[in-house]
Amino acid sequence: MRRSPFATQAALAGAIVAVLSSVGAARAQQSIEEFYKGKTISFIIGYSPGGGYDVFARLVARHLGNHIPGKPNIVPRNMPGASSRAAAAYVYNVAPKDGTVLATGDQSLSLAQAMGDPGIKFDTTKFIYIGNPSAENNTTVAWHTSGVKTIDDVKKAEFPVGATGGSTSSQYPRAMNTVLGTKFKIVLGYPGGNDINLAMERGEVSGRGSNSWASWKATKPEWIKDGKINILVQIGLSKASDLPNVPLLMDLPANAEDKTLLKLLSAPVTVGRPIFTTPEVPAERVQALRTAFDAMIKDPAFLEEAKKAHLDINPVAGEQMQKIVADIVATPKTIAERLAKIIEEK
Repeated sequence: MRRSPFATQAALAGAIVAVLSSVGAARAQQSIEEFYKGKTISFIIGYSPGGGYDVFARLVARHLGNHIPGKPNIVPRNMPGASSRAAAAYVYNVAPKDGTVLATGDQSLSLAQAMGDPGIKFDTTKFIYIGNPSAENNTTVAWHTSGVKTIDDVKKAEFPVGATGGSTSSQYPRAMNTVLGTKFKIVLGYPGGNDINLAMERGEVSGRGSNSWASWKATKPEWIKDGKINILVQIGLSKASDLPNVPLLMDLPANAEDKTLLKLLSAPVTVGRPIFTTPEVPAERVQALRTAFDAMIKDPAFLEEAKKAHLDINPVAGEQMQKIVADIVATPKTIAERLAKIIEEK
């Protein structure tokens, strides 16, 4: 049977398109490899050394470059200040917008933006999210010598907790004071979580307003083993499997409105330890970074180091994080404003 000349031409055109697409993809890959080869990526960490954000960021920095075309060197750089707002503002307003800068900042930045926090000098929805290695519940804890073992104990007398500023470390205690009637006294000004840990050991404060359960297990496993900290409440949308007896913050209020409010406050835990880059990075480089992240979290070498460091890996992909952040920022104004009034610095 004789083929129509039109069919022959269509088949030829299709073949040409396929070849050109393949060549284009190869050139794009080569272009990314050429761009990153010999380059150094700065990884900006919004907190001081030794805390959970720092630990996860440095783990990622040691492995992510192996999966980026051109294998660039990744150098961590701590930039503490204003609960990571200083670092985020630098990345948004100053850093090169070419894919040579990565960053991590507080998971509550998007919530702060939704509430109209004047300290947010950037738009968190315009950061480009590469991934999150650990979506893990947060916790509020008491030091073992404080005599406080449950959240109800904090309703009986003033209880000083360390905080870094307008982050979850102060937001959680403020929300509990208003909604649950606790008596947290929030001591601000610590540059990072490790500094708060030292303050607990020295007796400057009796507890810590916020730290992820994964971070406790990674940075202070001996404290857990020896009962040095009492976990008062966990913050997330469902209980951690190994904290079955610790109450969820959003389950504690008696009425539905307060439950909704504390659920909003709990939502950013899915942002976890976010890894993001600047706005306006070319799409092909964004895809290369996200693909590298997805490959890294399956890399046996990465997983083995995380295991040795007692770091739980519960990843969230960059595309999913982009949507989560957008949804948080789009929170109805009435809900966001009420939460803002509750947790604003006083």
